[in-house]
Amino acid sequence: MNRNLIDWPTFIGALFIILAVSLPLMFFPEAGAEVINAANTFMTTNLGVFYILLGISALFFLLYVAFSKHGKIKLGGREVKREFNTFSWAAMLFSAGIGSSILYWGMIEWAYYYQGPPFNAEPGSRAAIEYAASYGIFHWGPVAWAIYTLPALPIAYFYYVRKKPVLKISESVRPVLGKVVDGPIGVLIDVLFMFGLMGGAGTTLALGTPMIAEGVSEITGIPVTMGLQAIIMLVATAIFALSSYSGLQRGIKFLSDINIWLALFILGFIFLFGPTLFIGETTVTSLGILIDDFFRWATWLEPLANVDGYENSGFPESWTVFYWAWWLVYAPFVGLFVARISRGRTIREMILGTMIWGTIGCVLFFGILGNYGMYLQISGSFDVIGFMNEYGAPATIIEILNQLPISGVIVFIFTILALIFLSTTFDSASYILASVVQKHIDMGEPLRWNRLFWAFTLLLLPMTLMFIGGLETLQTASIVAGFPVLFIMFLLAWSFIKASGEDLKAHREYRANVIYIERKPEKKSR
Repeated sequence: MNRNLIDWPTFIGALFIILAVSLPLMFFPEAGAEVINAANTFMTTNLGVFYILLGISALFFLLYVAFSKHGKIKLGGREVKREFNTFSWAAMLFSAGIGSSILYWGMIEWAYYYQGPPFNAEPGSRAAIEYAASYGIFHWGPVAWAIYTLPALPIAYFYYVRKKPVLKISESVRPVLGKVVDGPIGVLIDVLFMFGLMGGAGTTLALGTPMIAEGVSEITGIPVTMGLQAIIMLVATAIFALSSYSGLQRGIKFLSDINIWLALFILGFIFLFGPTLFIGETTVTSLGILIDDFFRWATWLEPLANVDGYENSGFPESWTVFYWAWWLVYAPFVGLFVARISRGRTIREMILGTMIWGTIGCVLFFGILGNYGMYLQISGSFDVIGFMNEYGAPATIIEILNQLPISGVIVFIFTILALIFLSTTFDSASYILASVVQKHIDMGEPLRWNRLFWAFTLLLLPMTLMFIGGLETLQTASIVAGFPVLFIMFLLAWSFIKASGEDLKAHREYRANVIYIERKPEKKSR
C-alpha cells in the first residue's frame, strides 16, 4: 500500500465536508433540510440565469473548439492508437454520464410535463402532449452533454498532450491560476467537485434503488421495504466495487458493454412489440419541435413571473435550471472519465463523439420508453397518470412494462439492466474519486485499495441518509454546493484555450525555425 501517492489534504478535506453536511442532516434532519431547501430555492430562483447562460455558452464554445485548430490536436500523439473501440468508448461514456436515471426519467418524465406543461399550456392538451414528448429530449440532449464535455478538454489535454499523470480539476486550471492551485485553493476546488459528485450519486441512488426494488418485488413477490432497498444498494456496491477494482479494461469496459447490449434489447423489444408507428412518428416529430424551439427553451426564464399580476408556473426553475445544475455537479466527474478513456482520439472526435452519441442514446430512451408510456395514457389502455399519482413513479414504471407481451421476462431484464446501469455509474465514480485524491496515477490506474475505499464510501452515506429520509436533502445540498463549479467551468475553458494556444504557437515557431535552418540560402550562380 503506497500511502505516499495519496494527496492527503484532498482526501481528508473531501471526507470532512461530506461529514460536515451529512452529520447535521442525520441528527437534525428537519432543521437541516429547511436551511438547504431555502438555499436551493434562492439559488434556482435568483441565480437561474447563470445556469441558463452556462448551458448555451458551453454548447457554442465546444462547437467552436471542435471545428477550430484546437480540434485537430490528437490526445497522446500522432502514432498513438485508440485505447478503446468506438462502441466500447460510447458505451462507457454513456453509462458513466447517465446511469439508471435514464431508465427512470426516460419512462416517466413525460407524465410530469403532461400534467404541468410549460408556457402555461393546458394540461393534457395537444400542446401539452407535444411538450411531454420533446422536453425530456431537450433536458437530456446536446446542452447536457456539452456541460459534461467541457471539463474533459483541459483534463485530457494535460494528461495526454502535456503528459502530466494527474487527473485533478485543480491541475486543469493551472494555466490561469498558476501556483495558487498548489495551496488551499486547489484543495478546495477538488473537494467541492468530490462533494458534488457524492451528492449527485445520492440522487442516482434515490431514483434507481426504489425502481429496482419494485422490479424485484414484481419478480419475487417480496414487498418493497427499506431492508430490500438496502440489499439492492449492497449488491450494486459489490458489483461496482469489483468492477472498479478490476480497472478500466477488465471491469468498467466489460460492464458497460453488457449494459448497452441489454439496453438495446429492451428498446428494440418495446419498439417492435409496442405501438411502433406511434413511437417512430412521435419521436421524429419531437426532434423537429426541439430543433424549432431549441433557443426559446434554452433561454426561457419566465421574467414576467416577478411582476405583479402574472402567474408563475415555476417550470424553468423546477426543471431546466435544476437539470443544468445537476449536470454541472456531475460534469467534472464525467469530464475526468471521458478524458481518461479518450486516448488516441482527436479533441474534435472527443467533443463531437460525446455530444452526438450521448444525445442519440438519450433520444432513443426518451423516444421509445417515454412515448410508449404516453401512448398507453392517450389510447386509454392504461391510466399512467392516475396510477402514478396514487402509487408513485417507481411502481408506475414497472406497471407500464407489465402492459407488454412476456412482461415477466421484460421486467426481469429491465431490473437487471437498472442494477447494472446503477453499478456502471458508481464504478466510474469511484475510479475518478480515487484518481482525484492521488498525486499522480501509476500505470494509468489509481491504487486498488483507494478505489475500493471510495466505492464503499459512495454507499455508506447515502444508505444512512436513506433510512432517516434525508437522501433528497443531500441531493439538494450537493447542487447548492455545486454553484462554485459554475466559475470553475469558466476557468477550465479559459485554461484549455490558453494552454493549447501557447503550445500551438510554440509548435508553429519551432517548425518555422526548422524550415529556416533546413532551407539554407542558395548560392547565386554567375
